Amino acid sequence: MAKNSQFVCNACGAVHSKWSGRCDACGAWNTITEETVSTGPKGKSLGPAKGRSIPLSNLSTQDAPLQRTHSGLEELDRVLGGGLVPSSAILVGGDPGIGKSTLLLQAAAAFARRGAKALYVTGEEAAAQVRMRGQRLGLADAPLLLAAETNLRNILTTLDNERPTVAIIDSIQTMWSDHVESAPGSVSQVRACAHELTSFAKRKGISVVLVGHVTKEGQIAGPRVVEHMVDTVLYFEGERGHHFRILRAVKNRFGPADEIGVFEMTGSGLKEVANPSALFLSERDHPAPGSVVFAGIEGTRPLLMEIQALVAPSSLASPRRTVVGWDSARLSMILAVLEARAGLGFGAMDVYLNIAGGLRISEPAADLAVAAAILSSRQDHAIAPDTVVFGEISLSGALRPVTQADARLREAAKLGFSAAFGPQGLKTLEQNSLQLHTFMDLNAFIQSVFGAIET
Repeated sequence: MAKNSQFVCNACGAVHSKWSGRCDACGAWNTITEETVSTGPKGKSLGPAKGRSIPLSNLSTQDAPLQRTHSGLEELDRVLGGGLVPSSAILVGGDPGIGKSTLLLQAAAAFARRGAKALYVTGEEAAAQVRMRGQRLGLADAPLLLAAETNLRNILTTLDNERPTVAIIDSIQTMWSDHVESAPGSVSQVRACAHELTSFAKRKGISVVLVGHVTKEGQIAGPRVVEHMVDTVLYFEGERGHHFRILRAVKNRFGPADEIGVFEMTGSGLKEVANPSALFLSERDHPAPGSVVFAGIEGTRPLLMEIQALVAPSSLASPRRTVVGWDSARLSMILAVLEARAGLGFGAMDVYLNIAGGLRISEPAADLAVAAAILSSRQDHAIAPDTVVFGEISLSGALRPVTQADARLREAAKLGFSAAFGPQGLKTLEQNSLQLHTFMDLNAFIQSVFGAIET
């Protein structure tokens, strides 16, 4: 076979005929590397004798229900969709030092304690280092199998001999296959190793968990095709300054996407948080201008969180717009609507927005809570601490209804909140003392909550 060279972008996986400093597909700089590929004779077809006829079925075929394996970690099982599915491939990504290895070591020990055969393969540490961490976390009594190896051929042979229920590979960027002529961590190696491990999991009925590094943009390093190969993609998120950690499913073939699990980092490892709303709101001692409680939905879970805003006079020609945990473009839209529809200008003011606890919000239902926090800070008017706010703001200034409003109100009532601000159409829950204040548009909300505001 002839061997040719091709140039592949490490960020998006695009293939180029020659090297350049900038990828034309994704626009990233200095991400194109050279790889050697083998090509067969051109124009030669496989022919019908090369394959076999595959069995076919229809949609009415009755399949056996999935037998999920439970880890005993309720937050992990929730994110996986109710437990670990046999023959599944899972990719877990997160920032360095965020706790991926700690989480998966605890998960592997939990599986082993419940009778499942679990195998943990590390390519980044020595086996003694993993044992030391396991002893510090109180996992020494778990019947967990441990290995330190980076050669993919040796790992597959070991998995075939041991046949564990779940195998954890930490990490996919350190694995190397001897039939690929490139360095470990390159696009070709990551793609080839992920493909071999995923195919092996499907053939042998073993659940494989792959740990992936992330880039500075927060995406899993390597080609995006790896995310398409696996069944589930999980991101382990959190801020270094906070002790909260969020395990978020961004893809799941066996459960709901965007489901989250909440953990707390402690000296003895990661602890599950059964009631994250109460934990995220635990630091709200007294009402303060610019602080608003938003009733959100993460996956299937209602979650209350605090939105903090600060509006201050600016001496700059272009005032600052700093956002942590929310979309900066969405903030610009809210400020534009406040100026165009309510006549409130922010052209000479810096605006800072923060989602407390290191959370990240993506749903548009937070629009009204963000607007309320900004106005509360601008007017130095604190909103009652027992009030939750949610609703989507359209470009016309109208308030639009949101999904799963009942679940949001039920979570607020459970935590002792007595009032809720939202769009029209909300209904009072039975046996609930929560007072609802609904509004048709943004101007009606401003008049009711803040009164007349000088522009």
